[in-house]
Amino acid sequence: MSHTSATAQGEAQSLKRDFSFGSAFAFAFAFISPIVALYGIYGLAISTAGPSFWWGFIIVFAGQLLVALVFAMLVSRWPLEGSIYQWATGLAGPRFGWFAGWFYIWTLTIAMATVALGAAGFIANLLGMTEPTGTDKALIAFVVLIVGTVINLAGRGILKAFMYASIVAEVVGSIGLGLWLLITSRSQDFSVLFDGGASVGASDGFYSLTGSFLVAMVFIGFSFVGFESAGSIAEEVREPKKNLPKAVLFSISFIAVVVMFSSLAIILATPTNAADLPGYDVDPVYAVLTAKLGQGIALPLQALFAIGFIASFLALQTSASRLIWALARDNAMPFSKAMSRLSAKQKQPVIPILVTTVIGMALFLLSNVAENLYLLMVNFTSGGFYLSFLFPVAAFVVVAIRGKWKSGPFTLGAWTVPVAVVSLVWIVFELLNIAWPRPVWGDVWLDWSVVVGAVVIGVVGLFVFLAKRNSIKSSETALAKLNALDNE
Repeated sequence: MSHTSATAQGEAQSLKRDFSFGSAFAFAFAFISPIVALYGIYGLAISTAGPSFWWGFIIVFAGQLLVALVFAMLVSRWPLEGSIYQWATGLAGPRFGWFAGWFYIWTLTIAMATVALGAAGFIANLLGMTEPTGTDKALIAFVVLIVGTVINLAGRGILKAFMYASIVAEVVGSIGLGLWLLITSRSQDFSVLFDGGASVGASDGFYSLTGSFLVAMVFIGFSFVGFESAGSIAEEVREPKKNLPKAVLFSISFIAVVVMFSSLAIILATPTNAADLPGYDVDPVYAVLTAKLGQGIALPLQALFAIGFIASFLALQTSASRLIWALARDNAMPFSKAMSRLSAKQKQPVIPILVTTVIGMALFLLSNVAENLYLLMVNFTSGGFYLSFLFPVAAFVVVAIRGKWKSGPFTLGAWTVPVAVVSLVWIVFELLNIAWPRPVWGDVWLDWSVVVGAVVIGVVGLFVFLAKRNSIKSSETALAKLNALDNE
């Protein structure tokens, strides 16, 4: 089925349905790849809560799986470009949906910039730059941004090929290395998973609000987002009502298995004298792998990490650009007429892609001159995802409890309300856990980064919304699309 929708300006614009279930799954998988998820949080989590942080993976996965089930129901009924924006609009109206979309746009774009900067570190090592400066990393990230933009503009065929290549890299880099470590290099017994590290005896209590375990769960929360991104390209996927719920659920499940397995292998391979390994305090994953597998693993390992980060960047940029386009199609963004156009041949939202590129450049420049901006961006990103998730899940709970929910092909039947309610409780808990201003970083702005970021983005968004509210056509266009899909 090819769904054609009208822009707010009345121009017929139709995206190409070039993605299958496999490519939609690969897209969501690459969004927050296991390599990015593991490498990004392992050092922070183990230094905070010791090896026992691993149990946090199970808790976070259980909570996020409930959210994924809700999103699978939503995308099954409303497979529209823009995911969270469209679902929140269909459940609670265009104004509610607009703010959901606004927060999600900035979460995706900031995450895109931070992932590009993360990739820059690995690429610098591949280029032989042993101690790259902040300027060096910003310049490399700029190149990643430009090359990624060119790939995205080149069409879906190249994008799909890169996503599939990233899965191969992930399997080799995560599962392959994990198996090798467990078979040949295991140093610890499973009992180490109950070791909370030096912080166990802290006066705050290991499981208290300011205790080590909940702080570790803040970092782990970043590992299990991205499954919703399959809905960001909904109108580009063939048979979306059937394929997208599977892509959402399979991607989070596969990511969870890979991340949990890989982290377990690294924990069990870590020697008892790990603190004495060169660079362990800075990069424990790399220190353990080089100690167990030798320096010869260094270059190919850096290459695998770079591929994982670049694939994640591409998926993030694609999701952000599609979300911007979806709002522009409903005349809900500044310069909507220009941003809602699609290219003639590839049917790509060119200007939204370029908008994400410009924002990324600005963030690179600021991160190079503003102290701690990069850390602030990383901190906000995790909370931003949960804040964005809160909009459609909260609205879904209200609609489901009132008995007004009309299911699509994928449904939980009698379990719909219980799953929705528990998923809402989970999101509120984890959002508060992430946003809570604990004195972790030694900088008040970093401790309050999620709150500060949400307030700033919310205030700016309010001004944009007030400027556009009288011309937003989503009540006529987005809701018309939703109703048309309901009647199929």
